[in-house]
Amino acid sequence: MSQDVEHVIIGVDPHKLSATIEAVDQQEQLLGSGRFTTDQAGYTAMRKYAKSWPKRIWAVEGANGVGRPVAQRLLEDGEHVVDVPAKLAARVRLFDTGHIRKTDARDAHSIAIVAVRTKTLRVLQVGGELEALRMLTDRREALTRRRVQTVDRLQALLAELLPGQAKRDITTG
Repeated sequence: MSQDVEHVIIGVDPHKLSATIEAVDQQEQLLGSGRFTTDQAGYTAMRKYAKSWPKRIWAVEGANGVGRPVAQRLLEDGEHVVDVPAKLAARVRLFDTGHIRKTDARDAHSIAIVAVRTKTLRVLQVGGELEALRMLTDRREALTRRRVQTVDRLQALLAELLPGQAKRDITTG
């Protein structure tokens, strides 16, 4: 992985409902941090916050596990993402602080430091299988919306033809 001096590393400590980030420069100086929810609003806020660093690399802990959703979203949005193994982040936390006590902020910092110090981290890429799955999911959602619209129209027409019976008849099918 090539990391120019200009790149900012954003360490991501992902959880099911939140992600804590910490941005550091190549000298491991803290540039910013934050905690964001994993819903669309939180993800959008996190991306907006990170835009202040145009040359950025996202270092996500466990990109094949708990970090996969955020890593995939970042990849889909054209971001540069590397996978940081949890064991490496734990070692950095232990050696840099002298203890292994975990906090989300310490974890995000450790993840960023691993990315600064380790040039051989796995660089993630959008896979063809993921794109095919996304297309299938989008198609399924479109079909589901169309079905709901059709049922709603049918119910409205039945209500005009048979006042009072349409709701009972269509829901008991």
